[in-house]
Amino acid sequence: MESQLHGQWYRGGTSKCWLFANDELPADRAGISQALSAAFGSGDDRQLNGVGGASSTTSKAAVISPSAIPGIDISYLFAQVGIGQSAVEFTSNCGNCASAVALYAIQNGLVRPCGEITEVRMLNENTRSVVVAQVATPGKRIPAHGSETIPGSSMPGISVNVFFENVDGASTGELLPTGEAVTQVSIDGSSIAVTCIDAGAPACFVNSADLGLSGSEPTAEVRLRLQELIAIRTAASRSMGLSAESEEPSPAVPKVGLIAPPSDYTSISGEKISAGDYDISAWMVSMFDLHPAIGITSAIALARASFVEGSLVNDAIDKRILQNTDAANEVSVRIGTPVGIIVCRVQLTESGEVARLGVRRVARRIAHADIDLPLVS
Repeated sequence: MESQLHGQWYRGGTSKCWLFANDELPADRAGISQALSAAFGSGDDRQLNGVGGASSTTSKAAVISPSAIPGIDISYLFAQVGIGQSAVEFTSNCGNCASAVALYAIQNGLVRPCGEITEVRMLNENTRSVVVAQVATPGKRIPAHGSETIPGSSMPGISVNVFFENVDGASTGELLPTGEAVTQVSIDGSSIAVTCIDAGAPACFVNSADLGLSGSEPTAEVRLRLQELIAIRTAASRSMGLSAESEEPSPAVPKVGLIAPPSDYTSISGEKISAGDYDISAWMVSMFDLHPAIGITSAIALARASFVEGSLVNDAIDKRILQNTDAANEVSVRIGTPVGIIVCRVQLTESGEVARLGVRRVARRIAHADIDLPLVS
């Protein structure tokens, strides 16, 4: 039956996502999946018949609900909408979209602006983790046009700091789902070392050197290793208990990527970045292609893994970085990505434990829309 769906289109960080009030969509995930697939035109590789952006960073949505939970303002369900297949993944979260969700909450009256910074406390329904966003509201108002920028886009938006709380084991119940800081997985008969971690999202990290790379290569050269990384993701999914041997694992989790110690490299925009400017290199996979930047949940997982003694990330990073706390007892982990340097702030307790992790984002509302859903049989 043909129908209409009202949504709002947002940029969040280096992603774009469609945001919907919960009463716009069915209550069950199967119904949500059907509606979003139709709206996005997901059965087509180019999503020509819908509002999807035909890339993993622009084929995203979230369904937003007011919350009755004390201390939580809103809850949201993140959806990664398929490209070339009528499928929707609900297995992960998206930190970039979380920044957009926070701005949406204020712009749509779910949270009242208060002070120069308005805090929005959100429950991510996919992972049951709490995300706290600090949205710039100077003079208790939402700026008409933001002026902040981040690596990955020269276009400005409204400043949103996104923090993830209680990230350890949010999806699997264990920070290290395999029970060890380094796990050997088998790929085409060969063994490769990986660190599997569940923090922000389940993730798997591989040393670039083990795939014959240094971490400073251009995109085209790293893309030659894409199928190996997807195979590692499949093996890691099973090792982490996210999928059984008999089932096809989700392409959304675990996040998988290459890491390396710092070295001089050139960003995709041509910027020369020196090894002394950052702490660890990361190339991540998003669904079935390289991520053009880095997903925020991947950045959170990477920064958290840097504090896990014996992990590949911990071994690759200068340990002095992890002890360099500021007045707020925070450590800044600088991640070298294809678009430049992303800084992840790690807040520690007095005893040195990781309390929460955050990244600075920007967000902007692009459009309101009434989406005509195509006739389906």
